[in-house]
Amino acid sequence: MSDPDGRRPNAGTGALVLAATPIGNSEDASPRLRRLLAEADVVAAEDTRRTRDLAARLGVHIGGRLVSHHEHNEQSRADELLEVVAGGGTVLMVSDAGMPSVSDPGFRLVNAAVAAGLPVTVAPGPSAVLTALALSGLPTDRFTFEGFPPRKPGERARALAALADERRTMVFFEAPHRVAEVLAAMAEAFGADRPAAVCRELTKTYEEVRRDVLGALAAWAAEGQVRGEVVVVVGGAPARAVATTAELVAEVLARSDAGERLKDAVSDVAAAAGVGRRDLYAAALAARSR
Repeated sequence: MSDPDGRRPNAGTGALVLAATPIGNSEDASPRLRRLLAEADVVAAEDTRRTRDLAARLGVHIGGRLVSHHEHNEQSRADELLEVVAGGGTVLMVSDAGMPSVSDPGFRLVNAAVAAGLPVTVAPGPSAVLTALALSGLPTDRFTFEGFPPRKPGERARALAALADERRTMVFFEAPHRVAEVLAAMAEAFGADRPAAVCRELTKTYEEVRRDVLGALAAWAAEGQVRGEVVVVVGGAPARAVATTAELVAEVLARSDAGERLKDAVSDVAAAAGVGRRDLYAAALAARSR
């Protein structure tokens, strides 16, 4: 049995290997993934049927034991899999598509392996997050992966509102039947003119990337059912113009003259501008006494 990088292991060594699987096109499977499927002592799969199908398409015979490893049994399965690693075996963990543990099972098992001091490594490969980000045409120097937005409208609205000022490009997963309502919610939270891209069926025959502002994308999605696996990429919030102290003081005094308590006006203006309340309050008092 070879170890994950192809060398013969020392006696008693084992490893947990997270391997990325194709997100659509089976030709994206790496030679390393093919070998690991054939040689691993245990293949822990999110869906064993899909993994058998992938192996068949790759012309690979799964040589070890194939077991299910999904969100509902991940905790209970961990001890069994880590016993294999501790005994010197190789456990290969795969999800249905892409990298395990990224919006897929895997985190708990990796966490348990690390806590136990057992070797963990990765066989890198396809990623829906990075593929969509690269295709979006939006800035890629800084980004954040936000996973699936909450399903309930109220929770979703609050989650998106909390991201309204996020400066980094944001990447979301979403089910096709919820894309229209999610895009509408994003247009409400981020502004209809925020640039975005809807990427569907990545690497597959009918791959499509629509780049536009959120308002237009929401209108497009509302016209009919969006089909296939979907990744939504949204541009970050534009930089806010930095107000001068004089401008902030003028706003505070105007609100105070309109009947608002000076301290309340200072608190609101300082919070919105991201400046210290104490300094702004002192500046407002000084300006008023002139």
